[in-house]
Amino acid sequence: MPLLSYLAPSAPATRQLATGDEPFLRPEIGFTPKWYYQALGINFGEQWHTDPSFRREAALAMRLELKRKFPDTAIGQLRAEKESIDLLTGTFGACTIAGIYGIPIIYFNDKWPVCAHQYLSDEALDLLRPPDLDNNEFFKTLLNQVQWIIEQEGKAIGYINWQGVLNNAFRLRGENIFLDMATNPNRAHHLFECVATTMIDAAQRLYRIQRHSGFVVNFFTVSNCLVNTVSAEYYMNYLLPYDKQIAETFGCIGIHNCSWNADPYLDAYSSIPNVAYIDMGMRSNLALARKLFPEARRAIMYTPMDLANKSLEAIKQDFTKIAEDCGPCDIVLADMEAGTPDERILQVTKICEKISDNLK
Repeated sequence: MPLLSYLAPSAPATRQLATGDEPFLRPEIGFTPKWYYQALGINFGEQWHTDPSFRREAALAMRLELKRKFPDTAIGQLRAEKESIDLLTGTFGACTIAGIYGIPIIYFNDKWPVCAHQYLSDEALDLLRPPDLDNNEFFKTLLNQVQWIIEQEGKAIGYINWQGVLNNAFRLRGENIFLDMATNPNRAHHLFECVATTMIDAAQRLYRIQRHSGFVVNFFTVSNCLVNTVSAEYYMNYLLPYDKQIAETFGCIGIHNCSWNADPYLDAYSSIPNVAYIDMGMRSNLALARKLFPEARRAIMYTPMDLANKSLEAIKQDFTKIAEDCGPCDIVLADMEAGTPDERILQVTKICEKISDNLK
């Protein structure tokens, strides 16, 4: 079954399972923490990420606000939610793997957390080993939150954003990871292997607990936000083996690329088994993406700037081209900031509905 884009309230993008009844052109809309901070006064500081009871109150308030502003839409909804609520997605933002490796996390009232710039030296990297998750305090804190969620809600619904191998390596090593690839391949591979091992190990442990609670996660999504900072050749030589390893381990993978042109990497991506989702910017060769990934749900990242600044007619033309070249697919409207008119959000959902009706 394909995967869909999923934007939980105030959380970085992740994925969820499709059900097979999706519209031809499906909008997935999400807002930044600042949007909720200004609308509701929710504080997204450390307590939001470490206290699931605090996060629960915030989640309920955010969903009520979305229903009030955008009635009769699916904005902010996870299809698996019925009796229970998603209290996991967004926890620690994109910093979980870095946190496991001991990198301090910096929290903000109105933004996602970021990692401190405390990068591994050459010597520390050469001695690095994947952490023992049984005795890792950061990971145990996360699992304690999961246990609280199960006790309160019955199920541990939601997804941790594990990021991608290069994203995580950059948080641990900084810009030197690019020098490592050019001048010390063994050192670069050592870090990538450590990171990939931890991503797989942590996810498998969490998934077992979630499955026991009644919520099954049987896929993994990688965030390749930084892949376009390296050449296609470097991706194939350094990073593709780990994306393949992840895909083979979990049997189903989604690939997130942000809104850049993914053309140089599409052929390499097509060699990864079990791709169920792939996204990219609209300057990518959308017809080629559909040809290379016929069984995956494609998704186009449409920028907040275009949504805010383009005319409705121009947006309609963009969406029509996306649907014709790449559909059926998602249009991901992520990171909507405070100040984006509610009416514009509702207008673009209507545009998607009309295009879907014409092309289904």
